[in-house]
Amino acid sequence: MSPAAAHPSRPRRFVVGVSGASGALYARRLLELLLRSGSEVHLVVSEYGQRLLFDELQVRKLELAQLVPALATDPGDSESRLIVHPNKDVGAVIASGSFLHDGMAVVPCSSTSLGAIASGSGSNLLTRAAMVTLKERRPLIVCHREMPLSLIDIENMRTLALAGATICPPNPGFYLNPQGIDDIVDFTVGKVLDLLGVGHTLKTRWEG
Repeated sequence: MSPAAAHPSRPRRFVVGVSGASGALYARRLLELLLRSGSEVHLVVSEYGQRLLFDELQVRKLELAQLVPALATDPGDSESRLIVHPNKDVGAVIASGSFLHDGMAVVPCSSTSLGAIASGSGSNLLTRAAMVTLKERRPLIVCHREMPLSLIDIENMRTLALAGATICPPNPGFYLNPQGIDDIVDFTVGKVLDLLGVGHTLKTRWEG
């Protein structure tokens, strides 16, 4: 039984990790759609992830208005459903297996974070939360955003795949004829939502 099925009275709950690989737009769009779905979102951003958000999206503070400007004008209860945890706080609730959630996505995931999760290093909250997600047999979606790949990256992906994670590199399908960057971002984010079991209307599927 899934955590959501066991506790139907609470909203669906997801953990999102952001590390220091290029691809902040993926994180922003995923956060937006999870919040629009009515889900509770627990966000943890590595130190290099914060640098990434600033460099690519000019985010200075990890707050709703800057992270998801599309929700700023009509946030509803989104602010209360977005919980931000400091990456150094390894005692936060998402570091515990007793904290029930419906899956975690690391978007984007750097090679450094990939290696730390694969080796079982829980020295920060992002990697610790990912390790706990694996041991509790909950969905862990890893959007590794580096290229080319070294053998180290490939072996780390293999280790995580064998442990139960889903490796979901942001490789867009151009068969849908994307008209811009937003369409390319949505292709990957739609795949992540599919893997987390969250409904959406993004154009991601081949209709034949």
